Amino acid sequence: MSFADSIIGRPLATSEERAEHIGVAAGIPIFGLDGLTSAAYGPEAAMTLLIPLGIGGVEYGWRIIGAILILLAIVYFSYRQTIAAYPGGGGSYTVASENLGEKPGLLAAAALMIDYILTAAVGISAGVTALTSAVQGTRFAGLQSHTLLICLIILVILALVNMRGVKDTGTAFMLPTFLFVSTLLALIAVGMWKTIHAGGHPMPMAPIPAALPATVGTLGIWMLLKAFASGCAAMTGVEAVSNGVMAFGEPRVQRAQRTLTVIIGILMVLLFGIAYLAKTYRIMPMDPDAAHFQSLLSLLVTAVFGRGWFYYLTSGSVLVALALSANTAFADFPRLTRAIALHDYLPHVFILRGRRLLYSHGIYALTGFTAVILILFGGVTDRLIPLYAIGAFLAFTLSQAGMVVHWKRGEAHPGRGWHMFVNGVGAVATGITTLVVLVAKFRAGAWVTALLVPVLIGVMWVVKRHYSRVKREMADLAPLNLVNLQEPLVVIPMARWDRITEKAMRFGLLLSKEIKVVHIHSDDEECSLEDIWEDLVMAPIKKEGLQEPELVTIPSNYRFVVTPLMDYILELEEKNPGRKVAVLLPELVVRHWWENALHNQRVQLLKLLLLVKGNQRIVVVNIPWYL
Repeated sequence: MSFADSIIGRPLATSEERAEHIGVAAGIPIFGLDGLTSAAYGPEAAMTLLIPLGIGGVEYGWRIIGAILILLAIVYFSYRQTIAAYPGGGGSYTVASENLGEKPGLLAAAALMIDYILTAAVGISAGVTALTSAVQGTRFAGLQSHTLLICLIILVILALVNMRGVKDTGTAFMLPTFLFVSTLLALIAVGMWKTIHAGGHPMPMAPIPAALPATVGTLGIWMLLKAFASGCAAMTGVEAVSNGVMAFGEPRVQRAQRTLTVIIGILMVLLFGIAYLAKTYRIMPMDPDAAHFQSLLSLLVTAVFGRGWFYYLTSGSVLVALALSANTAFADFPRLTRAIALHDYLPHVFILRGRRLLYSHGIYALTGFTAVILILFGGVTDRLIPLYAIGAFLAFTLSQAGMVVHWKRGEAHPGRGWHMFVNGVGAVATGITTLVVLVAKFRAGAWVTALLVPVLIGVMWVVKRHYSRVKREMADLAPLNLVNLQEPLVVIPMARWDRITEKAMRFGLLLSKEIKVVHIHSDDEECSLEDIWEDLVMAPIKKEGLQEPELVTIPSNYRFVVTPLMDYILELEEKNPGRKVAVLLPELVVRHWWENALHNQRVQLLKLLLLVKGNQRIVVVNIPWYL
């Protein structure tokens, strides 16, 4: 077994694709981990902005989470219908493109790509934040200074795991997902039980940071909107199942809908439970910049269970699940880029499937972009959150609006009006939320996302224009044109006579009767090609009675080589209109990749210039010599 096989698995044949399909159990960690783990930072993101209200912010945080739960229910019913209507995968890009047109489709595509990149970055950084919170006060407290490095290591591990394929990824992530959900459900259940037995006022099991004063500020509508906008980060990843319907086995639609139902159901319980415990235990999030910072979840587990084994089990499961939640982006980003590339808006390399039946180049791109984001923002979750959720809600809105048009255009049936109503409510609700999130987070960093979306759309337009131009120029259904067929003029750049240039000369003599051997001669050369030309080249050719090549020696007083060669080739092409010029480039092929730096630099530069400055009548032919 090769090293690559041991890391990412053996290559899979196309006929094995059916075996890679997944069921509900594997679909939850693959497509739902991002949504589920957002319960670990969504409520905290909302309530952190209410810290100026002191302990009074807990009450308003509870209400904000309630509003988010209502919005989540609306989106859930909307996406159930999307899955049924698009069993081949109904992501926002597909739905918007087919029903709203090209421009809304590109807007959805750009928003979703940015959202998936941020999903990966936020998930990993939130996981590392959970780790550094858990080790505060221990000998590992210094890990906080290595946040970025830990984030990048986890990113590489995730990329390698995802390269093994959908089925293997689902199997690998099933246990961490189950552990995360189980520990949080246990936290909520025990916390509620203690609350009920304490008459609504439970006492924390272990000391937690002192409560804030009852009121240290006043609530304004602006603060409320900002808190709601930050809390909406808990809804990202909801679209993942509808985008990845094709990953499920038959009956595909039913399995996808069940997976979505389980994911949303668990997420609603987690969000409600965390907000309820924060309210009853009167715990507010800590300032992220405070010394010995702990996450809200860390404070809640400390209050309910103390700092015993369950605390570390929960912290570990949260860390692993949050870090792995980036897998939702790894599952859907390649499928999204493939759908866009099929319409010529992204490079066609995103359409190709790799050795494990994956769209591997999408994984490479996501890994690279996520690494850049993590480096730019230092791997700190609170710096990334303001950029987050805008893309997701913009995609939600376009998808639901597209579904309204889809039902309107479709055949009349008894349930069509109800479907239109559900998707219409979803479009209005998510549209309003998009505006709230954009306005509330604009100065905090949302302007970056707002700027990147049109830039990305512009890039896709450029790619589309290029492919359209290529198709126009390449389209030719006419019969083979045999008019004016001539042997090409052959040009062989030759610095010296050796076994490589001999191979080029032999091929040139087969190719044409008119050969120009071009030698650039500088004054500091000890031996010129002219000195051995007659004996080693011309004598054998004359003996065989072959057409004699012409040696063209170009003096170069300033030791330039590539420029005189380019000038000669372009001039030769201009003096011979209608005739092709074949440039044979002798090139040494080495055994090890690092040896390339030791050879062929002028050859590579000349090849590049000929491709850039040349035209249809100049042909570049590599003549390799294998060392």
